[in-house]
Amino acid sequence: LGLLGSACFLGSMTGMFIFDDVEAVVNNKDIQLDTPIYNIFGNDFWGTNMNHNSSHKSYRPLTVLSFRFNVWLNDGLLYPRSFHFFNLILHGIATFLCYPLLWVLYRSNKRTDIKPLLTTILFAVHPVHSEAVSGIVGRADLLCTVFSFAAILIYSIGTKSISMVNTIAITFLASICSGLAMLAKEQGITVLGVCSAFDLLIVNNIHPRDIIKEIQLALKYFKDNKSISKNNCDFLRYRLILRQIVLIISGCFLMYFRWWIMGFKTPHFQKVDNPASFADGLFTRIINYNYIYAINSWLLLCPEWLCFDWSMGCIPLINLNELYDPRILSLALFWILFGSIIVKIFNLPTSTFSQNIFMALSFLIIPFSVASNIFFRVGFVIAERVLYLPSLGFCMLIAIGIDALYLRLQRKYVIYTAFILLVIINISRSHFRSLDWKSEKHLFTSGLRVCPLNAKVHYNLAKTSHNISLAIKHYREALRLYPEYEQALNNLANVLRDNGDLSEAETLLRRALEIRPDFAAAWMNLGIVLSHLKKYDEALKSYNTALIHRKKYPDCYYNLGNLFLSKKMYNEAYAAWTQATNQKPSHSIAWNNMIVMMDSLGELDKAENLAKKALQLLPEDSALHFNLANTLGKKGHYENAEEHFKTAINLRPNQALYHTNLGVLYHRWKKYTLAEEQYLIALRINPSLKNVEQNLKTVQKLISKLNYTY
Repeated sequence: LGLLGSACFLGSMTGMFIFDDVEAVVNNKDIQLDTPIYNIFGNDFWGTNMNHNSSHKSYRPLTVLSFRFNVWLNDGLLYPRSFHFFNLILHGIATFLCYPLLWVLYRSNKRTDIKPLLTTILFAVHPVHSEAVSGIVGRADLLCTVFSFAAILIYSIGTKSISMVNTIAITFLASICSGLAMLAKEQGITVLGVCSAFDLLIVNNIHPRDIIKEIQLALKYFKDNKSISKNNCDFLRYRLILRQIVLIISGCFLMYFRWWIMGFKTPHFQKVDNPASFADGLFTRIINYNYIYAINSWLLLCPEWLCFDWSMGCIPLINLNELYDPRILSLALFWILFGSIIVKIFNLPTSTFSQNIFMALSFLIIPFSVASNIFFRVGFVIAERVLYLPSLGFCMLIAIGIDALYLRLQRKYVIYTAFILLVIINISRSHFRSLDWKSEKHLFTSGLRVCPLNAKVHYNLAKTSHNISLAIKHYREALRLYPEYEQALNNLANVLRDNGDLSEAETLLRRALEIRPDFAAAWMNLGIVLSHLKKYDEALKSYNTALIHRKKYPDCYYNLGNLFLSKKMYNEAYAAWTQATNQKPSHSIAWNNMIVMMDSLGELDKAENLAKKALQLLPEDSALHFNLANTLGKKGHYENAEEHFKTAINLRPNQALYHTNLGVLYHRWKKYTLAEEQYLIALRINPSLKNVEQNLKTVQKLISKLNYTY
């Protein structure tokens, strides 16, 4: 069954780092082996310090450690295949744990009970798991689920123990597992609630309506000052109370720890992340939350509308002033149907059937509660990967229904056939959805089919498009859908700037800065545009403002250096580029600009030393070898210059300029045949090089003259 679950999503194995993977893995320094491992425990999931204002407060150190483990396995390199393979293994483990877990949850005693098998198969192949399994960031949900399943299995052992000490110890061990699940993803803490429900509903066979009576009796005993002991509170199930107390204490401790690690501050989310939570009026928010619950239910029931992002207008708010909104009718229908089922089940007498349904509902509702906006605002509208853990409860409901039909229908082959068809359809859907997660182009295009009103979908399509016209079209559509989208304004401005439309680029950047005055990238890009417009003083102010908002900003220092170079302020340019390379030693362009400037100013020794220093950090940088070769050639060190020219050419053989300058070196060195050879290669790469044609004619005349002399 574990192999079946992994096989459904094999299409993701050839996938790259896409969407959130880039920030969580590629740009996350915490997973690099040269970063101190203890940093992981002070930073959030994205590598930002938990106390920083921009932190999302998503504390998932175990997940980050698993990413780092992947890097360690690959000798410090980032291989997406390794990350995807690890996810497939985790889904296989989760599926493998499902089967014994479900025997516990169903309290199955008969070997002929097919519900655990049916549920496990449905969980293994459910398409809504595509994001969690195929997206590397979904590792958090997979780890959380594995630890959660383990916690319930451990807890179930404690419920069978006669010894009070063993009961408490095993319950405490299950709580530790829940803590590990929480350190993989916040949702893990909810497994304590599932354990509590399992104990009440399945182990002690208490009907939900009787729980209130039990609590009232317990309170009566407290009020009468009677002690709680094994002798006078059999009705309270002495060991049940002990286990519940351990769960409550553990839950309080974990919640306090989580609150403490967040610095006793909630994360800051924007309106576009979760528009419903910013809606005016409590009733409006409740209506929209319930509509979101209905869509989540539909995704579990019919996982056809799958999208990588559901924010930014993907689900327009229900406005209560617009009573003709058909979604209000669908919401009413959802609650009438769901409410009727709950009332019907609630009134059923205590039985295995009713308790199984209540357990399934508990597994569906309790883990989902952290994403419900009831306890706190979340930073998303719908996140399919959040459904990974609660989907087991949904699969239980389907399996219970199939089992009930199987017992009632005489033509049992109909049930068999329908179930097999359902599994085949889900396998097919899971496979094709996993292929969407192979590349950003496929993922974003699939999102457009589901959420054409989502500005972020258009933004991401534009960002990944190599077609300038198409990119501009999608950026403009994103801004039409969400005019205050400052990232889209910034990126569109960059595209227009590169296209030569500096005036509109400046207008867009100023709009972005009106929306978000601390947008460092927009300040830098405005500086670049103003520099192109020769507005140097304004450009300088823009760069300095960018550096106020982001002190460690090597690209800004690089562009500031370019500004100073334009104004022939060479010392200032050198200082700015030096700052860029200090902050980012691999900043190749800054190194090369310093070398070229020193070379052009006649400071050849300084240019040579800079190039050699840079090559220690970037030995495979062809431009550094090329510029060092030029400097060495001017100094008359022809052999060393030749060596670096050849290295540059080996690294980039189709760069005509490299062959041209090597030809010039040979020309000066009076190695005319070799010079002719390099000029011919350069012209083969780029036939429009007139100066090379002239040099070739000159060197051919010299060769002819030498041949004539001999």
